[in-house]
Amino acid sequence: MSHGRRTRAARWIGATLVAVGLGLLGYVGWQLLGTTWVAQHRAEELVTGLRTGWAAEEPTVVSGSSTAFAVVRIPRFGAEFQVPLVEGTTPDTLASGGLGRLEGTARPGGRGNLVLAGHRVTHGEPLRRMPELVPGDRVVIEQADRVDTYVLDTGGADLVVPFTDTWVADARPEPPADVAARPSGHPRLLTLVTCAELFHTDDRLVAFGHLVSSTRR
Repeated sequence: MSHGRRTRAARWIGATLVAVGLGLLGYVGWQLLGTTWVAQHRAEELVTGLRTGWAAEEPTVVSGSSTAFAVVRIPRFGAEFQVPLVEGTTPDTLASGGLGRLEGTARPGGRGNLVLAGHRVTHGEPLRRMPELVPGDRVVIEQADRVDTYVLDTGGADLVVPFTDTWVADARPEPPADVAARPSGHPRLLTLVTCAELFHTDDRLVAFGHLVSSTRR
């Protein structure tokens, strides 16, 4: 190969690598920033839609594949923090920017274990600040007809489990003997679940709480 051809080939390879690198950076940027921006706006629309619908006696809002039926407030995250609670925990439903109720677990205020999951990074990242939660923090769930308030028994960083540890979602979670962070014996429980790290991980942060009040709106 002549010197000129080698130079052109090197330039072509270099340009290709630069294009690939820029594409990867753009993809990562979209995942970290773009999806969160879109999801946060969608979450705001769902919350507004719920509050408007409640006034008109319409208890749910459907947007895409997400059915929102409640608003979740966590005062530890600030007075402005309010996200929709949607049915299910699939990637599509959690892209709403809110929290998802794990299918088969208790309803808000009901007997059993209400398990809520949400992203810690991307797609609105509603539980990004999960490690800041401490025992005694409140999780308030507003529905069309009532407000349920839970208090955490464990902190947001007290328990890390593999995603395969499904006992945390049981109606009466029974931790292994070596687990210090334990749910209360209350008949109406709350479990928050999110990723243990900001980037890809197979581990989950888990926090337990229990219902302390349920009042009519």
